[in-house]
Amino acid sequence: MLLKFTKMHGAGNDFVVIDLITQRCKLRPRDIRMLADRHLGVGCDQVLLVEPPGSPDVDFRYRIFNADGKEVEQCGNGARCFARFVRDKKLTHKRVISVETNCGVIQLRIRDNHQVEVDMGTPVFEPARIPFKAQEEADCYPLEVDGQTLEIGAVSMGNPHAVLRVDSVADVDIEHLGPRIETHEAFPKKVNAGFMQVVSPGEIRLRVFERGVGETLACGTGACAAVVYGLNRGWLRDTVTVNLPGGKLSISWAGPGHSVKMIGPTALVFEGSIKI
Repeated sequence: MLLKFTKMHGAGNDFVVIDLITQRCKLRPRDIRMLADRHLGVGCDQVLLVEPPGSPDVDFRYRIFNADGKEVEQCGNGARCFARFVRDKKLTHKRVISVETNCGVIQLRIRDNHQVEVDMGTPVFEPARIPFKAQEEADCYPLEVDGQTLEIGAVSMGNPHAVLRVDSVADVDIEHLGPRIETHEAFPKKVNAGFMQVVSPGEIRLRVFERGVGETLACGTGACAAVVYGLNRGWLRDTVTVNLPGGKLSISWAGPGHSVKMIGPTALVFEGSIKI
């Protein structure tokens, strides 16, 4: 069959978005890998599916698949593109959209100039819920990698993140260190590895090696995790500009018990059809 799709990106984190409300198709992991392939398919970091809601209390179901074909819990940059997509396609006329994900319900608020605000939910620090192997909860943890001890923060924003503060993100050998953190035995479901440089209390630079994808130009949940970790350590204030290779995000967090808010851009790249 011919499957219609839309190619989008949020700060350089790129997606193939598929409407499974007006068209029907059951995508297998090999189909996801083909769509994500940058040589033989469309090319993307993640494939996003727009599906009918499973509950009358929400507007849509939002599913995310990494380029390796595996389904994951959350994607913040994708959530913003999801919001713009359902508005552009006239699947809704709402400016505040309630969306069901594998980690719970999130709220998407469409602003002007193709900016979208996402309520990313409350960060999770309990090791068992991240999941992360640790005897007790702490602000930071030692992680043995290649014979050296790294100091990381561990937090879930619906998906697991390890955050490491570095002097300069430009000097990080992310292709070497990223996979070793991603697949570390301390993270039973693997982990997204974030490398954070603190510029000032209101600004950071960030690179993220995403599980099942590799380094991406932006990672919304990674930006949230980095700000949460930095605020817990006393390095950052409650609203931070996050500079990623693909663009900027604004992240706000009022502290424990509060949800994290993210504001960032969306962009339409092109539309097409592909044979599945």
